[in-house]
Amino acid sequence: MSSTIIAILLLVTFALFIAYILKGGNLMIGFFVMAILWCIIGLVPFNEAIQKVFAEPALNYGPTIIYIVFGSWFGRVLVDSGIAPAISEATKSIGKKKPLLAAILVILVTAFIFVSAYGVGSVIAIGVILLPILLSVGLPRDLALAAFSMAIGAPMYINVVLYNQMKAFFPKALYNNKYLTFGICAAVVQLIAVILFLIVNHKKIDPSQADKNLELIGAENTEIKISKVPKIAYIIPIIPVAMNMLFKWDAVPALTLASLIAVFITGQFKNYKKGIDFLNDTIKHAISDIAGLIMFLMALEFFTGAATINAEKFRPVLAALLPHQHLVLCIALGVLAPLALFRGPLHVWGAGAATAAVLVGTGLFNDAFLLPLLYVPTLMAVSVDITQSWNVWGLDYMKVDSKGFLKYGVPVMWIVSIINEVLVFYFFG
Repeated sequence: MSSTIIAILLLVTFALFIAYILKGGNLMIGFFVMAILWCIIGLVPFNEAIQKVFAEPALNYGPTIIYIVFGSWFGRVLVDSGIAPAISEATKSIGKKKPLLAAILVILVTAFIFVSAYGVGSVIAIGVILLPILLSVGLPRDLALAAFSMAIGAPMYINVVLYNQMKAFFPKALYNNKYLTFGICAAVVQLIAVILFLIVNHKKIDPSQADKNLELIGAENTEIKISKVPKIAYIIPIIPVAMNMLFKWDAVPALTLASLIAVFITGQFKNYKKGIDFLNDTIKHAISDIAGLIMFLMALEFFTGAATINAEKFRPVLAALLPHQHLVLCIALGVLAPLALFRGPLHVWGAGAATAAVLVGTGLFNDAFLLPLLYVPTLMAVSVDITQSWNVWGLDYMKVDSKGFLKYGVPVMWIVSIINEVLVFYFFG
């Protein structure tokens, strides 16, 4: 079978895979089936497929799973120790007098927490506290959810846990000061965009609708017990990033240190038995929060292995079609960023896994450039895609239809993506 025919068949299955995703197909199963299909179509020898597609990628992904586990644990500790609820509660006092300012503060608090916290469990735990605050100051449900989701997406540029998941595709990229400078700039761009989004829509803020909206989501009588924590505890969410920036610490010891400081500073270990129970409970919850994600990522790794082996077959086509100028490629991906939605070809935890593997396989660009290049559209999807796990939860919790959510979120994130791709060129082009 000629390379041309193989390449065409691979592209056909790729297109069918995207259609499957758009129809709501199970991603874990989809990636697993695609890995098998690409091994068969690409004529990968059986023993090579077993080793290079189903063994090595999964085993090599072990360190990333550790990052995810510790990130999820840190997020759970922030919530259960009372630190995250306390930070959230601190924004409520001015809500009734200045609703727009209160909404902006909630957005900043959300971004601050998710600089290091990670996982759908953490998002839900924070969301049930912060989203009712947004509704209580008069934001419409769809507006509140869009702003909250985009505020979670902004700090993901510097979230060490998510970054290490991206490194699965671009192993030679480094989380160093140069990347951190870019990440902070990109996060600030997105945060400014969310704040401007709230300002532009401030006339839709209607405190008279607050009770109705709170009743609709079942939060009208919800009183969340807020534990008193020392004010110094409010800086704990930035400790992991600070330890990396100042002392070059790896994410695991940085997250562990931040978690232990949180445990002790909030008095969880005043009683030894209760302290041990707290540790055990947060660890159990953290791991159960990400169990499904880990198996999904394993299936994704299988597919990435198959795509990497077949990348050479796409090289002549991509070498001819892809612009070799970094600036042109950055602008193109910014303009085409909505293709990351619905797990499309620019979302690396979707059909874009093949795009990433093929781009690396061509050897046309280095990993330090490719990671942020594809991170920008991927984070557009993380922020406003209705297939993102915590966005799915948010739509259900807030009783918002996907059309309203996308109407608010996509235009904002599209502009953000174009600006941030220009930043990618500035820093890495």
